[in-house]
Amino acid sequence: MKDIELVKTKQHYEILDGLRGVAAISVVVFHFLEWVYSQPSENLFAHSFLAVDFFFCLSGFVIAYAYEDRIEKLGVVEFFKSRLIRLHPLVIIGSILGLIGYFLIPYSDIANRSVSEVLLLFVCSLLLIPLPIMKERFGNNFGLNAPAWSLFWEYIANIIYSLILWRLSRRILLLLTFIAGIALAYVSYNAKGLVGGWSGDTFWDGCTRVSYSFLAGILVYRSKWIIQTKLGFLGLTLLLIPAFLYPFNPEWNFLTEPLIVLFYFPFLVSLGAGAITSAKTKKICAFSGNISYPLYMTHYFAIWIFATYQNSYKFSGISLFAVVSLGTLTLIGLAYLTMTYVDVPLRNYLTEKRKSHLIEKQ
Repeated sequence: MKDIELVKTKQHYEILDGLRGVAAISVVVFHFLEWVYSQPSENLFAHSFLAVDFFFCLSGFVIAYAYEDRIEKLGVVEFFKSRLIRLHPLVIIGSILGLIGYFLIPYSDIANRSVSEVLLLFVCSLLLIPLPIMKERFGNNFGLNAPAWSLFWEYIANIIYSLILWRLSRRILLLLTFIAGIALAYVSYNAKGLVGGWSGDTFWDGCTRVSYSFLAGILVYRSKWIIQTKLGFLGLTLLLIPAFLYPFNPEWNFLTEPLIVLFYFPFLVSLGAGAITSAKTKKICAFSGNISYPLYMTHYFAIWIFATYQNSYKFSGISLFAVVSLGTLTLIGLAYLTMTYVDVPLRNYLTEKRKSHLIEKQ
């Protein structure tokens, strides 16, 4: 029975779950508004792409919390199985939605692409293999489901964690985090910010972004840098949102963006881990955390469709507010339905099959 005990999940940090949902919603709004404002300085949510760095930091902390004391007994193979069961169903669902959305959009690229090309794009999306060949989609590493670029790096980080990082001493981990921080600052200086990683041209920027934030999250957990606070979910939400809404300044982004990623996000993770949710917000945190990953992985097909209509109708003012609000709420609903009727049942089925296999081995 020890093997089965090892595959059980630990209790969640409820407020961190809630903050993950807030970040995911901010990303969705950011992706809508990208198509409205040609100048990022006009976009109120112009820095919401930094939510990805917040996700990476959260992931490092949560992975360390969930597996640090049991990965040696669990083993690399079982760790991979755990992560695949947790992450990959939505990679597949997002790819399917991306493929459907591709044929719903009246772009000329549909006629110009062969069946074999579309099939190749789809298979690479299913297998999480970057293929930045869609110039009409700005060279996205995953043309059918753009946000999957961060999942690619999440997988890489998980693999390196299971093979190397969990074995390292805190001192070595601190050194690696420091080196990754220097690399992050260097990338930000050269690129005038941290918006890269999603395209073929900025592919390696994604490596730098995940390296620092994932390591920082592990370090927060390993060092027990947990700050006890009476700030609840709402208080921490009010601290998180300004990181996404502060003014976009091309002259200073190279400095402000890495400062937020290097120091502010690990600080918020420390606070969130030390905070306790109230009875009133507990359900909100649970819902927010549950829909965060489904929302992130299933929303972008609708963004391409919105882009087509935005180019034709030029939504602005009240009409823009209505479309983006309704679109975001609809996508949250879709994420909930996907989670409830597809993702969770599939994960439960795979988990039960895995447990049955472990029982047969004993």
